[in-house]
Amino acid sequence: MNAQPQPATFDDPLIIAGRAYRSRLLTGTGKFRDLDETRRATEAAGAEIVTVAIRRSNIGQDRNAPNLLDVLPPSRYTILPNTAGCYTAEDAVRTCRLARELLAGHALVKLEVLGDAKTLFPDVAQTLKAAEMLVAEKFEVMVYTSDDPIVAKRLEEIGCVAVMPLAAPIGSGLGIQNRWNILEIVENAKVPVLVDAGVGTASDAAIAMELGCDGVLMNTAIAGARDPVRMAQAMKLAVEAGRAAFLAGRIPRKRYGSASSPIDGML
Repeated sequence: MNAQPQPATFDDPLIIAGRAYRSRLLTGTGKFRDLDETRRATEAAGAEIVTVAIRRSNIGQDRNAPNLLDVLPPSRYTILPNTAGCYTAEDAVRTCRLARELLAGHALVKLEVLGDAKTLFPDVAQTLKAAEMLVAEKFEVMVYTSDDPIVAKRLEEIGCVAVMPLAAPIGSGLGIQNRWNILEIVENAKVPVLVDAGVGTASDAAIAMELGCDGVLMNTAIAGARDPVRMAQAMKLAVEAGRAAFLAGRIPRKRYGSASSPIDGML
């Protein structure tokens, strides 16, 4: 007889591209006041994967400017180069190639191809094209996409190692606007699903995890807070609480109340 799969536990690691991580909170490195605040917030979040916008951050391109890798060394963190600011598949692929050169052959990247400068919604057609090109070049692609379950499945089939649907527009802080689409993506995925974009506060992160997401990636919600370091700690706890609640299994929603101490059978 085939062995039954073991139920998930709280201590199960997040597996991305064959590597195990304890933290399910991934953080960005932009929009902080300075590199010291970036470092302190990242530490407070407990993040092990940090995403870096290659077009906006110095990771060695400019030897005369402060280097992000001095405060977030690759020996401690998995650096996740992203293609923020790219509007075509070709630009995104070119940016990933630059990242691989700067990071000595690093293959794990976050792909995002934008379709509109105002909303920062993804251009799905260009994203699919870029994903195919990058996978063909042996990149390990974590992909930012819309919350369309069909598109998410197609990206998985192309070979992306993680699918990252938006909760709401990048930087909006609106929280999850269509939890049913996220749930559909989660239930049909065979690769990790991480909510990316739109988280505003700790409860948004908890909801994402309660839906069964494998993790959450955020930047603005932490960097734009009045106290980024404290918010980073709050997000860490929220992700952990949401994961625990998902594994515990919530009670069903009911139209009417049900007493905690039933009176049936009482004299």
